[in-house]
Amino acid sequence: MAEQAPSARVAIITGGSRGIGRATAMAAARRGWRVVIGYASNEEAARETVVAVELAGGRALAVKCDVGVEADILALFKAADGFGPLGALVNNAGIVGPTARVEDFSAARIDRIMRVNVTGSFLCAREAVRRMSTRHGGQGGVIVNLSSVAALLGSANTYVDYAASKGAIDTLTIGLAQEVAAEGIRVAGIRPGLIDTDIHASGGDPDRHHRLAGSVPMRRIGTADEVANAIVWLMSDEASYVTGATLNVSGGR
Repeated sequence: MAEQAPSARVAIITGGSRGIGRATAMAAARRGWRVVIGYASNEEAARETVVAVELAGGRALAVKCDVGVEADILALFKAADGFGPLGALVNNAGIVGPTARVEDFSAARIDRIMRVNVTGSFLCAREAVRRMSTRHGGQGGVIVNLSSVAALLGSANTYVDYAASKGAIDTLTIGLAQEVAAEGIRVAGIRPGLIDTDIHASGGDPDRHHRLAGSVPMRRIGTADEVANAIVWLMSDEASYVTGATLNVSGGR
């Protein structure tokens, strides 16, 4: 069983209103974390997640935040500052574009995906380090970056740009972990495989994960809870010697 986080420690979860983010918010709250849920647009889903956390005995706060906008990120962290000392960041927010080949990508599409998936994660990590690093007077903490098995597979004919953005996240995890390892901060990553969320619907192919389930060695897709369980383990003291590593949660794919 994961340790109970000090009741005053806060975990920020970007993209925390649905799917893996919501499951992580619930799992973290059950382990004693106060959770700050960043959401881009679905206020109703964010409020429902806050209510679910509170009904389970936890504390939660929802803050509107498009991680592709630096001002939103600053507002998210400012709101979290009033909720308690930051102990964890889960860089979960991410987007995909419609299924397409590279030759059909527009510059605007690539810019948007990189701004949200890569720049947003960097800026959130920056703000977290400024608060958690012992170099800045912090108490240490954990950053968990959400990558994807797509970074290893390339996602040809679907969204190579998304896969490339997650490759950048893998590199961020390694480099940042080395920078802050002596400052009380661990940085780790998760590569989900085919998970039962609505991300494929946003790419115009809602049945993709079910259609490809046969390509998974375990012969099924994963659940958001299975990914969340791995995330909160990395946030826990049970993973106290894990940094710079990215864990595949993919059924062997």
